[in-house]
Amino acid sequence: MARVKRGNVARKRRNKILRLARGFRGGNGRLFRTANQRVMKALCNAYRDRRRRKRDFRRLWISRINAAARLNGVSYSKLIGSLKKADVRLNRKMLAQLAIVDPKSFSSIAGTAKGS
Repeated sequence: MARVKRGNVARKRRNKILRLARGFRGGNGRLFRTANQRVMKALCNAYRDRRRRKRDFRRLWISRINAAARLNGVSYSKLIGSLKKADVRLNRKMLAQLAIVDPKSFSSIAGTAKGS
């Protein structure tokens, strides 16, 4: 069997990893072995955190809505429950945005929730 020289393929593989590791500190961005470990860890973190970001934003919106709702004399759970009953189809992102940008309209929404 003929000998296989992997110069081109191996170099491309190493350069791909080193390109992904660009900007890492010290040897983590320059030495292949440590760069490979750091890149694998970074890709795992990125995969996990793409999902975590959605959770984090939802928690942020809920806490903002809760704070604004309590200023209007109603709790978060009562607000959301009565909005569902009243068939008001605003998601948490929009409710949180309203609470920050336009508190008057949020107060009217909270008023409809309080009224029913």
